[in-house]
Amino acid sequence: MSAEISEITGRAEQPVSRADRKREQRGWYFYDFACSVYSTSVLTVFLGPYLTSIAKSAADPDGFVRPLGIPVRAGSLFAYAVSASVLLAVVLMPIVGAAADRRGRKKPLLAAAAYTGAAATAGMFFLDGHRYLLGAVLLIVANASLSVSMVLYNAYLPQIAGPEERDRVSSRGWAFGYTSGAGVLVLNLILYSGHDGFGVSESTAVRICLASAGIWWGAFTLVPLRRLRDRAVAGPAADGKVGAGWRQLIATLRDMRARPLTLAFLAAYLIYNDGVQTVISQASIYGSEELGLDQNTLIVAVLLVQVLAVAGALGMGRLAQTYGAKLTILGSLAVWTVILGVGFFLPARHPVLFFVLAGAIGTVLGGSQALSRSLFSHMVPSGKEAEYFSAYEMSDRGLSWLGPLVFGLAYQLTGSYRDAIISLVVFFAAGFVLLARVPVRAAVAAAGNPVPARI
Repeated sequence: MSAEISEITGRAEQPVSRADRKREQRGWYFYDFACSVYSTSVLTVFLGPYLTSIAKSAADPDGFVRPLGIPVRAGSLFAYAVSASVLLAVVLMPIVGAAADRRGRKKPLLAAAAYTGAAATAGMFFLDGHRYLLGAVLLIVANASLSVSMVLYNAYLPQIAGPEERDRVSSRGWAFGYTSGAGVLVLNLILYSGHDGFGVSESTAVRICLASAGIWWGAFTLVPLRRLRDRAVAGPAADGKVGAGWRQLIATLRDMRARPLTLAFLAAYLIYNDGVQTVISQASIYGSEELGLDQNTLIVAVLLVQVLAVAGALGMGRLAQTYGAKLTILGSLAVWTVILGVGFFLPARHPVLFFVLAGAIGTVLGGSQALSRSLFSHMVPSGKEAEYFSAYEMSDRGLSWLGPLVFGLAYQLTGSYRDAIISLVVFFAAGFVLLARVPVRAAVAAAGNPVPARI
């Protein structure tokens, strides 16, 4: 039985069979499968502690490095680099999103962003000695590239999945990502723990783990590039000039102002996701520097997060079918707040308690992100998917610079990571209040989309 694409996007297009749509969905899942290894092995586990150790080895007697003559405490370098990467992404993402919608050609841009990020990640193999500045630059390039690629990846969701199946499809994408992250992390753990048996130093083992994430990212990106298809765009294509991209961006922002309920959701998401992204990127630093946990313990903890995140993403997707995505997300934000409170009081050098906390994070991590993505997709007007998802991705990654910046400043001023971690509670509490006030059914209707029975 064939299904019209117009049932999904609201536009008249050539009929596509159910089998073809399922095949495209499965291809879409594989970009999460490709790039999530970067988020897990590089950003969450290895790069933070390793780059910090390189910076400390290059620091002056007062514990400062001086990139471009700016005094930076070595322990804050990683957090500042994350903030710089997302500020760069802020500049790039809206332009790329607008160009993708105007031309109707997301795949070439997705390929360019993905392979730039994969190459920068593979280049991390060369981080040794005192090359902290090279590490910071490669992190900035890889992180910004990931953000740009996710704009284009997320923009496919409204085009490949109907309103009633979008929570399920989005949750499966996250589950695919966490599955690959867990699998590669097991291999990383084997290499890192047994590096002597493999005849390599601990530093070399870390650099191999970093570089392998880039190779994985590039290799599995081939699957979505083969299966996803670009849609035709009604009207004239863009002229391809940078100025035209900026004019389209301004027009997009004006268009979004006419949909205040969609903007209200984005504001809520911006705040609570800032907390989520900061926890993800700074967890290994907190565990190693404040709690005194070794690298093996951190790898096992993140592996536990990955395994439980698969079940959590799928389980919360099922909860959303019963209670709606909004209510399920609100419940996850309450759990996040409790997690941070417990983490603040967690005693040092108690890996079992850290594992319990990691299990709680895994349970809510994938679901809160997957459902936020699918909920927003209902609020996107037809034909503006990449433009609107560029704004979403700015909330997801591009504007999530405040949390890492606050985290880095708190450590620079106090020397305590506990003071930094507890400050993140405000992001989840404020996000909860703002999201609770968003009438999501009215927001979907205002965007001109069909309202699902449960949302």
